Amino acid sequence: MSGELDGLVALVTGGASGIGAAVAARLQADGARVAVLDLDADAAAEGQLGVVCDVADDASVRAAVARVVEELGGLDVVVNNAGIGAAGTVADNSDEEWHRVLDVNVLGMVRVTRAALPHLRASSAPAVVNTSSIAATAGLPQRALYSASKGAVLALTRAMAADHVREGIRVNCVSPGTADTPWVQRLLDAADDPVAERTALEARQPHGRLVSAAEVADAVAYLASPRSRSTTGTSLAVDGGMQELRLRPRS
Repeated sequence: MSGELDGLVALVTGGASGIGAAVAARLQADGARVAVLDLDADAAAEGQLGVVCDVADDASVRAAVARVVEELGGLDVVVNNAGIGAAGTVADNSDEEWHRVLDVNVLGMVRVTRAALPHLRASSAPAVVNTSSIAATAGLPQRALYSASKGAVLALTRAMAADHVREGIRVNCVSPGTADTPWVQRLLDAADDPVAERTALEARQPHGRLVSAAEVADAVAYLASPRSRSTTGTSLAVDGGMQELRLRPRS
């Protein structure tokens, strides 16, 4: 509903493409002044404040958050969306790759939220929304490292919610299924048979298709809205039923 975020300032990490760009656009449409924190800040949409930020670097994060507050006048909503993928079994990635992915996908959220907390405490409608994944709750093949990082995001979300609920700061996460994003398309392009791989990914989700970035953005907007003031510590699945449904095979 347009106008729900009027007067609020939101930042979206990884907001220059994919799910992050859809989230930034939705929050902007709902009336928020939006800052996009991204390595490619020039890709921020018209009317959004693009800020170069590397979530793997604490100094970069603190400088980016400070700029958002200075230029937009405060901070009310933090969407921790920046993340990177990883493929393979537990034996397929080096220690260095484990450290790299966890540094971005988990510690990146820690750094951004830590820098934002003083400003969220001053807000009348503070909210944090993290991007987790169906991989946090379902065992997916060839996704050991990625799943571990998103499982950590789910646990971190609940712990943060418990820590800050009495300050009035709500912390939730969205857990998308396989979404139709540039990252997924790159995975498909690298497959031996991209068409067959896409068909398999679509069939894995009970509603029979990939999740759209806009659908994830709608869920983030709900969790970010002051209307959801009694919702905290929640993971909202946007996965076509993959997390909970067990359908019989088609006859």
